[in-house]
Amino acid sequence: MTTAADEVDRIVGAWGVQRPDLDFSPLEVLSRVDRLSRHLDRARREAFRRSELEPWEWDVLSALRRAGEPFQLSPKQLLQQTLVSSGTMTNRIDRLVGRRLVHRESDPADGRSILVTLTDDGRTRVDAAITRLVDAEALLLDSLSRTDRDRLAGLLRKLSLGFDVAPVSPPAP
Repeated sequence: MTTAADEVDRIVGAWGVQRPDLDFSPLEVLSRVDRLSRHLDRARREAFRRSELEPWEWDVLSALRRAGEPFQLSPKQLLQQTLVSSGTMTNRIDRLVGRRLVHRESDPADGRSILVTLTDDGRTRVDAAITRLVDAEALLLDSLSRTDRDRLAGLLRKLSLGFDVAPVSPPAP
């Protein structure tokens, strides 16, 4: 079976001629991941745009939606899920309140704390965005069989877990 060549094959082939002393197999994997990431980023931005959301808005709103009824989290929980600074999260919540996609309310368990709650409009937008996102991402994977998708997901999970456990540092000189 002949495999079609892609742009990464051309790049790696040219480097192989120029630097035959190097193993370019990492580029064969990670350059493709990088290129696919760019396609995914475009597809996601378009799905969010069609739902009138910015990517950062999606991050916050989807965290609230995934929390389930009553679709609320504390700012600290939102920080943990979105990996942004406290100041950034405060700004994001303020902007989402201004767009009426979320509202703040006192935490009944602790009157000094607040909870951020998804509004009906926020829920409508995030539900539309996730539908569009799943459809767009399915198109990106359309050339793979379900078995290939499952195998790729497993390999990417294995690679990702290595980063979640310990930071990667370059080899010592």
